[in-house]
Amino acid sequence: MSENDERKKNGNGRNGQPRRRALDLRLALNALSDVVQNRPPPIREFDQIYMKVGDMVVYAEYLCRKLDGRSLVFVGDGDAIGLSIAHLMNEGILDYGPSRLLLLDFDERMVNSVNRFAQDNEFSQQMEARLYNVADALDSTLLESFDAFHINPPWGQYNDGKSVVSFLHRGAQLLKDQGLGVVAIADDDTKTWPGLVLRMTQKAAIELGMAVVEMQPHMHTYHLEDAPELASCAMIFRKVERFELKNEPLTTEEKKDFYGRDQHLEARYVREIERIGRSMADPRDYKIEREIAE
Repeated sequence: MSENDERKKNGNGRNGQPRRRALDLRLALNALSDVVQNRPPPIREFDQIYMKVGDMVVYAEYLCRKLDGRSLVFVGDGDAIGLSIAHLMNEGILDYGPSRLLLLDFDERMVNSVNRFAQDNEFSQQMEARLYNVADALDSTLLESFDAFHINPPWGQYNDGKSVVSFLHRGAQLLKDQGLGVVAIADDDTKTWPGLVLRMTQKAAIELGMAVVEMQPHMHTYHLEDAPELASCAMIFRKVERFELKNEPLTTEEKKDFYGRDQHLEARYVREIERIGRSMADPRDYKIEREIAE
């Protein structure tokens, strides 16, 4: 019997590590349908563009493998990847992944939806969400306190990647020594600007004490009407050098064209308006034409 056959017989993978249970795709898709149903509608003016569900499943599993056992902070997460991870783990569909998760987001609808879902499904000890705008300095108690961070920021087409760098800076501030940072940004070989932003992001990461350790090209697709073919990659950075990073608000220049051409970062928070029947259709979206009486 070969060494490879012996590993398979014993249920082990490479290097003698226990082989992980195969992902049940049906259970995973059903679990993420709960997350998608819970997620608030995207606000396009803030560059909220949602990832397609099949890619969400693949990406959530990928992050769980790469960040297994690590504390993980999301600086923004309109796609609800963090909640997807927590739900898949809580349901026992994945038996590996981050040890705890925190979401920092300026959209109160997203923050409340995550906290309600976590409470209703009894995993609020493993995940929570807090209101935070990347334009503000971070809470000092959070600095250098996480093993990993994740960002999927506005992609910086019209500001030379400054919006990406702003999120990257916040992530670096939150990271412990030897921590990992995951960045999801545009990846399209047919356009010039995504490559320029990729280069800018890698350059900024080096200046923040991080180095690229992995890249997964063309990993995600989105519900994007004006560019349905546009994909994004996932880059993983490792903190290899500790720098003293200033914890200051963004400047006016850094806020310019943040969400697109002439779409500056001016709003501090998106506030939620309470309404009855949160998971029901909004009456403002339809009207009923009554049957004509005989």
